[in-house]
Amino acid sequence: MKKLMLGNEAVARGAYEAGVSVVSSYPGTPSTEITESIVKYEDIYVEWAPNEKVAAEVAVGAATAGARATTCMKHVGLNVMADPVFTSSYRGVNGGLVYCVADDQGMHSSQNEQDSRHYAEAAKIMMLEPSDSGECKEFTKKAFELSEEYDTPVFLRLSTRVSHSQSLVDEVEPIDYKLKDYEKNPSKYVMSPANAIKRHVVVEERMKQLSEFAETTELNLVEDNGAKIGVIAAGIAYMYAKEALADSVNYLKLGMIYPMPERLIKDFAAKCDKVYVIEELDPVIENHCKKIGVDVIGKDVFTLLGEYTPSMIKKQVLGIDPPESLAANEPIPVRPPVMCAGCPHRGTFYVLKKLGLNVSGDIGCYTLGAMAPLNSMDTNLCMGAAIGEAHGMIKARGKDFAKNTVSVIGDSTFIHSGITGLIDTVYNKGASTILILDNSITGMTGHQDNPTTGYTIRKEETKQVNLIALCKSVGVEMVFVCDPFDIKSLEILIKAETAKDEVSVIIVQRPCALLKTVKYSGHCKVNEEKCKKCKMCMRIGCPAISAVDGRIEIDMTQCNGCGLCVNVCPFGAIEKED
Repeated sequence: MKKLMLGNEAVARGAYEAGVSVVSSYPGTPSTEITESIVKYEDIYVEWAPNEKVAAEVAVGAATAGARATTCMKHVGLNVMADPVFTSSYRGVNGGLVYCVADDQGMHSSQNEQDSRHYAEAAKIMMLEPSDSGECKEFTKKAFELSEEYDTPVFLRLSTRVSHSQSLVDEVEPIDYKLKDYEKNPSKYVMSPANAIKRHVVVEERMKQLSEFAETTELNLVEDNGAKIGVIAAGIAYMYAKEALADSVNYLKLGMIYPMPERLIKDFAAKCDKVYVIEELDPVIENHCKKIGVDVIGKDVFTLLGEYTPSMIKKQVLGIDPPESLAANEPIPVRPPVMCAGCPHRGTFYVLKKLGLNVSGDIGCYTLGAMAPLNSMDTNLCMGAAIGEAHGMIKARGKDFAKNTVSVIGDSTFIHSGITGLIDTVYNKGASTILILDNSITGMTGHQDNPTTGYTIRKEETKQVNLIALCKSVGVEMVFVCDPFDIKSLEILIKAETAKDEVSVIIVQRPCALLKTVKYSGHCKVNEEKCKKCKMCMRIGCPAISAVDGRIEIDMTQCNGCGLCVNVCPFGAIEKED
């Protein structure tokens, strides 16, 4: 039966049809829906792990025990799990093991634009790259087969456009995968130096075998259209090229992008007068071609930055300028990203802006605290960095700097990788004030549960991490809980804790306004007789509040009645209406 699916859904289907029984991931756009889609297959054990490193360790353990297992992450999540990934290449597998990584060309929801293909080469792990949903399913199944055939983990590389676009997928029944026997084998699974040095020999021999496999596998396809121009591409770039160039060129579509073939590429290029390599981000395919002596045109005409388009490709390959845009010539109003109406983080950043503090930030919805009009986040690096970065800033500039500095981190991000920064700060006699913004969910990636919510990915009740007890257990003596909409109390508390020469944690606690369990009553309105037009309410950046012809208006279609603006207005001109 054929069905229209997102690329991520198709990967999930492929895992199901391949007989996968264990999946562990941490959510990260654009990969999140893979794991969320796997949940509907009740025979598969699936979990949200605290972070990607743990997720990889769970998957590796399951594969070692004889199951087929996978873990799914975005490109920066692969950085977090890199340690076990590299060593898993030496250990090999028992049951099949696939790492599904989704790159984010164009940085739609990411802090960098790294190219995960480099990890395949560095870790010496085979990598496949599908170009549509149908291939997402088939390549996933093939990845598990190859993993077991060659005793290796396998990367499946996606991109935002492949993950989030739809095409037809042919559903079939899953295989009856039998759990492989588990036998103790320390020389294979214990990576002490004496064992690892022998396993490195195995890895290099495997790479030779895979290089030969790359020459003949049907994953790499030649489309000979009798043209004089050739195009080498993979993944979504291949789809763009097909749309732009149709049958006017020959194609070498690389479905297996590491290791890449040599003879196949040379034979393909020999039949063409000119060969283009079309690949987003880094010149990985291009460099391989040039290394084996094939003259190709790549990044000298195509950008290293962002996503490609069919129009861009048509212009560079065929010299055809794209048609004039059909869009209106009128300027389009800018719509900057903004926190949702009722967002609990808004009160926190309003207070931080008012106090003029240095704010070391983190990855999450609250990263929007850096945007106007709140403008109250100064640094942002990676998941979990806020606490360690603030500690480093204070150690560099002294304790007086601590009195004007806080770090801000979400509850899920704190569990992910913020805990170690807190331990470091306490252990090394820091003086940081840390705000844990606890909105009772992993909000940024679409409301996934985490260890602080008390529910598993299947909404089963489980043990709930107590943030107060956790912080105290690592040596923090000053731990407080405050409502971010009680801005007066929060301001007083932050002033008091930043004045101290010791570590303090303030758990700023209010659930995400978009949770189904959060129900505010009524809405807010402006009493124009009391309004002084001071525009203090505009400083919180609520999308429901606007200034029109000098008057303050609240859009009832957006207002959810959270009441923060009521607390902010100094003249009582905003009233709650039930």
